Amino acid sequence: MSKFDHIRPYYDSEVNEAIRSVVHHPMMKALMSFTFPDVEEAVWTEQLKKTHSKRDFQINFIYQAIQMVLKKSSEGLTTSGFEKLDNHTPYLYISNHRDIILDTSLINVSLYDHKLIMTASAIGDNLVQKAFLHTLSRLNRNFLVQRSLSPRELLQSSKLMSEYIYQLLSRENRSVWIAQREGRTKDGNDTTQQGVLKMLAMASDEENLMDYFKKMKIVPVSISYEYDPTDMLKMPRLVAEANDEIYIKEKNEDFMTLISGIMGQKKRIHIQVGDVLDGELDRIKEEHDNQNKQIQALAQVIDDSILTSYKLWPTNYIAYDLLNNTDQFASHYTEKEKQLFERRLEMRIDIENKIVREGFLAMYANPVVNKMKYQNV
Repeated sequence: MSKFDHIRPYYDSEVNEAIRSVVHHPMMKALMSFTFPDVEEAVWTEQLKKTHSKRDFQINFIYQAIQMVLKKSSEGLTTSGFEKLDNHTPYLYISNHRDIILDTSLINVSLYDHKLIMTASAIGDNLVQKAFLHTLSRLNRNFLVQRSLSPRELLQSSKLMSEYIYQLLSRENRSVWIAQREGRTKDGNDTTQQGVLKMLAMASDEENLMDYFKKMKIVPVSISYEYDPTDMLKMPRLVAEANDEIYIKEKNEDFMTLISGIMGQKKRIHIQVGDVLDGELDRIKEEHDNQNKQIQALAQVIDDSILTSYKLWPTNYIAYDLLNNTDQFASHYTEKEKQLFERRLEMRIDIENKIVREGFLAMYANPVVNKMKYQNV
């Protein structure tokens, strides 16, 4: 028994048995029928039963599923920066977080395309309550972030996860993906939660924390969708917060968001990989000897990388202009693009509700606001 057993993905020796336990599940059938619409069920069933490793499962099935998602619900994925990375080096990718499944899936598709080490990826256990999804996540090399714990349990869980992430990077030569914050960004403001970095630091045995983070080879990643397929679903929470109310999720909300994120229209998608953090960590080490200050400075460095490299789309500029009643960025979009966005606005929300309208527009406009802090956009 390993102390990581309740959070880790399957070992390859467990993969075939796990696949056989779900091969006839209705959700597996739906996933495979979507991925291979012209292939008979008996064919993909047989292929699944012959699969004995996570890598084979990811490449032969999940990779193909994501390609179909891109084909059906987007106008394509572009990337930049992956060519700077070394094919044999494991990295800790810290990215902004817009979509439950796609953020990490698209990054892994890009890593595979660039012949780089794919990631083990953090996923909240609230998203895999259904037994089938739990099995699928473990086959897809996800490890569990435990939610809804008491403060004492949370501390123990965080330490365990910190140790596991370091083991993946240092002993198993496995890259790791983790979001910069717990939960998706709801308002378009991508910021790194210091708590995430404190969790990562818990396994450190270095005298100086920055030396530990240097060993992890942190790579900030920025992912942007022209349309957020879950934009409308984020509105109830924003309204509750605007009214100082506690937001309570609907029973199947996480699952519905997961499906909407995968199948909803995204138009264009871009992933930008930043540089491996190195000199920045030396600078933080020189300027701060207090750990909290170091964590604060590191969060800012990650934010700087993600926000400056975030790809802005016409939708972002249109939303900014509509929200601020200006035409400041009119040169960045066409009249047709503006009309399409306004139609989407009318179809997805009650535009008479000022809080909802402003919240919806701000979600798309805030990346422009954030980028303006760094440069003229």
